Amino acid sequence: MSNRKKPAKAATLPDKLFTGPFRQQYGALCFRRTEGAAIEILVITSRDSGRWIIPKGWPMKRKKPYEAAAIEAWQEAGIRGAVHKKPVGRYTYLKELDDGDVAPCVVEVFQIEVHELNADFKERAQRTREWVSPDEAARRVREVELKSMLADFRPRTGRKMQAE
Repeated sequence: MSNRKKPAKAATLPDKLFTGPFRQQYGALCFRRTEGAAIEILVITSRDSGRWIIPKGWPMKRKKPYEAAAIEAWQEAGIRGAVHKKPVGRYTYLKELDDGDVAPCVVEVFQIEVHELNADFKERAQRTREWVSPDEAARRVREVELKSMLADFRPRTGRKMQAE
């Protein structure tokens, strides 16, 4: 995907991370097991800059955080699977808003073990998706805290729900 724009305003304003309230978002760390029990992580491109990210979005009315993460994974990447109810971590970043301003965000990340990958999803024309190793996923994303989470990822066991 080569829809690269000029550097985001967020890249030039790191001080924004330290002023004002953080906005909450929920993200999905989508993974699958390959033959041989290796783990692959799904990364997607952002709609604006084409940089590599994980599916994420804003809170949704009447949805629990893990449910919102599962919905974002479906809309942005066409995946469904078993989502854990407790976050596996969090990271911060600067979100460029529609008005050109930037807002500091904290993203709670929920793991989803993928059971269904669909080619027909809402944002399919706006994103590229790729399955990569945890190390490669960490190399592709920009956010330092997310890099660490991806590089050190080990699937959790315990309470999870099957996504619909």
